[in-house]
This record gives sequence, structure tokens and C-alpha cells, in this order.
Amino acid sequence: MKDFGDLRVWERAHKLTLEIYRHQKLSARGTLWVAGQACRCSAPIAANIAESCGRRGNGKFYRFLQIASGSASELDYHFLLARDLGLLGNEPNVALYKRLAELPRMLTSLIP
Repeated sequence: MKDFGDLRVWERAHKLTLEIYRHQKLSARGTLWVAGQACRCSAPIAANIAESCGRRGNGKFYRFLQIASGSASELDYHFLLARDLGLLGNEPNVALYKRLAELPRMLTSLIP
């Protein structure tokens, strides 16, 4: 499994996103948008795990686990973006982030 943070293209895309948000001066509406994006990409993690269990054959099972892993990476990015924009408080979000960090490891252990 690769860490997207190690990819130069990801680093540039993240910096661009930060610049766009900062130029928009992040109204309350912008904050809600980031939170909404995080909610929209968190549900598919569990949904794809569930769907993988309903598929016949290991190939389809693994495919949906990989999709769930991709959604976890997307959520990881939204946490990072919110943190870098100063939108996250400390305590509750640290606990959420730790729980998120467990998911890719658990998913990887299921995929040969």
C-alpha cells in the first residue's frame, strides 16, 4: 500500500487546494462544505466492505475492499485539508483520525 503523502503530485494538488480555499477566505459555508465532503467519503468505506461480503468470488471481494481503501484515503485527505485550513479542533478529531488510520491497515490485511 502506498502513502499518498509521499507522492509529489499529491503534494502539489494539496497545496493548490489550500491556496484556493484561502483565496475564498473560508466562510462558514466553506467550512460546511469540507465537513460535507468528509461525510460523503466516509460512508462508502463501510458500504464497500459490506458489498464485498455480498459478492461471490474472491476477486470481487478484494476489488470492493480496494475501493473501500481508496475511500479511506480520500477521507484521510479531507482530514488533512481541514487540519491545514485550521478547521479542526484538537481532542475529538485526534480520536477520529486515529480510528481512520486503523482502517487501511485492517483492509490491507484482508487483501492478498
